[in-house]
Amino acid sequence: MLEIISLALAVTAGVFSFGFARGFVRRRLRFVDAIRSPLAPILAGGVAALVAWPLTILPLITGFTAAVFGIGAGLGTASGIKALKSGD
Repeated sequence: MLEIISLALAVTAGVFSFGFARGFVRRRLRFVDAIRSPLAPILAGGVAALVAWPLTILPLITGFTAAVFGIGAGLGTASGIKALKSGD
């Protein structure tokens, strides 16, 4: 039962970080030239995973959750950049 809750928490963290990163790039970083760098999504995902890593001392948050959080942030950043390029 604890594994199912942990998995649900990881999926929720990934979806939340994707949406937050995409919205942040589209609203706040649309005039920042550095966000269009190909390294921006990798950097955003790495920083998000590092920020979430200390939370793994809690019982329900695992390294998998931190990794999914970072992947979601990286993919959200890439999606936001793509939306900016297409004028969406």
